[in-house]
Amino acid sequence: MPGDEGGPDGGTGPGAGRAARRDEAVRAAVEQGLLGPGRPLTALLDVTGIRESAAELRAAFAAVTPPGTSVLHAFAVKATPLVPVLRLLHTEGIGAEVASPGELALARAAGVPPERTVLDSPAKTPAELREALALGIAVNADNPQELARVDALLADAPARPTGLRSSFGIRVNPQVGGGAIEALSTATATSKFGVALRDEGAREWVVRAYLDRPWLTRLHAHTGSQGIALPLMARGVAETYALAEEINRRAGRQQVDTVDIGGGLPVNFASDATSPTYARYARLLKETVPGLFDGRYGLVTEFGRSLLAKHGTVVARVEYAKSAGGRPVAVTHAGVQVATRTVYAPAAWPLRIAAYDAKGVPKEGPAVVQDVAGPACFAGDLLARGQALPLLEQGDYAAALDTGAYYFAHHYAYNSLPRPAVHGFTTDGPGGVTFALVRPAQSVEEIVAESGGAHLDALIS
Repeated sequence: MPGDEGGPDGGTGPGAGRAARRDEAVRAAVEQGLLGPGRPLTALLDVTGIRESAAELRAAFAAVTPPGTSVLHAFAVKATPLVPVLRLLHTEGIGAEVASPGELALARAAGVPPERTVLDSPAKTPAELREALALGIAVNADNPQELARVDALLADAPARPTGLRSSFGIRVNPQVGGGAIEALSTATATSKFGVALRDEGAREWVVRAYLDRPWLTRLHAHTGSQGIALPLMARGVAETYALAEEINRRAGRQQVDTVDIGGGLPVNFASDATSPTYARYARLLKETVPGLFDGRYGLVTEFGRSLLAKHGTVVARVEYAKSAGGRPVAVTHAGVQVATRTVYAPAAWPLRIAAYDAKGVPKEGPAVVQDVAGPACFAGDLLARGQALPLLEQGDYAAALDTGAYYFAHHYAYNSLPRPAVHGFTTDGPGGVTFALVRPAQSVEEIVAESGGAHLDALIS
């Protein structure tokens, strides 16, 4: 599985507790009417699990940095762009990394303060940059043209940069190579992100850009993502640190005071184990780049998938159970609209499916190789192909596991299928589960409105 890492602490114990909470939540969702014939699809978020992941992240980097080191963990909003999720993470000491005006609006709605927000889009407009400056949000410029825009904006504000509230840096691409999933490899030779350091003249341009602009105090790179091995991620951080040291040496002072190492810790989708762990990655970074952890530099991280993936479950009712070519097929209400990457690239994004009976209780019985299909009108709309699990029957539930990031919050409107409701849950001891509505299910009326329903005669009048 891409991203799965072995090693002495490659897996952690909380997986069993997480699975038990999930089972309780599915049963309670059926009992409380969140799932049923009239509500055949819902998404569940484990609030306890999210809090645990946030605590593990903070502890991992606290263990490898001297006391007093400035460390901002900024959640990559694109992973789960839901205001209540961002609010929860904010209360757990996690900021926000945003890449669009919409994501910034979500972070602000959640109460994330500007000083704990980072703007990283590769295509920022002048208006976005102007807003960031006005709010005091940190900005990582992606390329020379963007930096020129920042120069112009600062020139139009005479009180700056001396009164600048925003922190500025440049995003660089260390060009250390790709991983198992090409589309998510951000540090290849031809990646669209950042200034490609190994291109002719690029490194010197970056250094000169800093020497000419004393207000550039951050340096940013993002090497990791699903399918990237930890040593390669650490190598990307090492290259970025070496550049920061070069800039400071040539400046004759500590101009770069913060290194933004991005996120991208891969997630193990093959089991309930958390693998690799934040602790393991932080230790590897300190071993690989000790100078980055000696107290001279502040740190920013931008983890997304690894904070949320393990804590989300999409649960779909089996509307029909049939057979084709001798293989059982469970037709459910979850498919391409919630699991777009899995449906279109199943080899890179396989999902585990858990089987529950009509009462929401885990099914038992012999494992049967079967397909779990979605509702969309094309043959490839499958959540799982040839997966062995207890036979799903009409009225049962199929749960797509590890879907807390990049799944139910990234709707694909194929066949005008509605966005599912999202409920957070906490367990209150044996048999007790409390749900909180994070986002209601999309109505048919909302689908019509989004599809131009208010402009009925626009093309004929």
